[in-house]
Amino acid sequence: LSCAKKRGRKVAHVIAGTRSFDMNMPREVNRTIVDAISDYLFTAGMVANRNLNQEGMIPEYIHYVGNILIDTIRFNRHRLVQPMWFSSLGLRKGNYLLLTLNRRDLLEKKAVLHSLLQTVIEKAGGMPIVAPLHPYVQKEVNATNLHILPPQSYLHFGFLINQARGIVTDSGNIAEEATFLDVPCITLNTYAEHPETWRIGTNELVGENSFALSASLDKLLHGEWKHTTLPDRWDGRTAERIVQTLLNGNNS
Repeated sequence: LSCAKKRGRKVAHVIAGTRSFDMNMPREVNRTIVDAISDYLFTAGMVANRNLNQEGMIPEYIHYVGNILIDTIRFNRHRLVQPMWFSSLGLRKGNYLLLTLNRRDLLEKKAVLHSLLQTVIEKAGGMPIVAPLHPYVQKEVNATNLHILPPQSYLHFGFLINQARGIVTDSGNIAEEATFLDVPCITLNTYAEHPETWRIGTNELVGENSFALSASLDKLLHGEWKHTTLPDRWDGRTAERIVQTLLNGNNS
């Protein structure tokens, strides 16, 4: 990007303005720098717009286009594929929890992680828990009663999200897809880079607190979860808006 800028090329940043406000995260540093040098700032929501405005970005560079991630899940929603192993594990649609873990700083807190996993297992009460995990995560998860699987293809994993009773995750992207699909989602973090997921979507933040996780699982498993209100411009047409903006060739 720096080379492109030095050579006089236009730079566009998709999903600009997303912030965790934790500069210890390399990703946070990178996206802040990219926003600062971009000519087109394509944002997913009004919170991102506000972040950019507060950082003094040129208003004409900011384009509110929606969440590009939703374009993919919308396009593939009717193409999702049930994995071959789904029935052989005795799974039924709407009758399993989906668990994903990826955040390395959580994996390093072994006692906290163990407490969170035990809470999920106890609250599930025998309901299957499907956990597609990368090998480096599997090494840190020493819990029984989990169907630990390797990472899944996009269409298989999308199926697992779409048919789950609920999701426990530390992934912001999964929370966004769950919001679009109206699937209950509990996030093991204190923030979401797209706050729309918990403000009006199906996501709920519990941090790394086992008590908050337990209360949320009770609500989820008793069918008392909120339904989604689709965030503005999360309609699967973000790419169209981006292309139209670029074709217009100006920042107005």
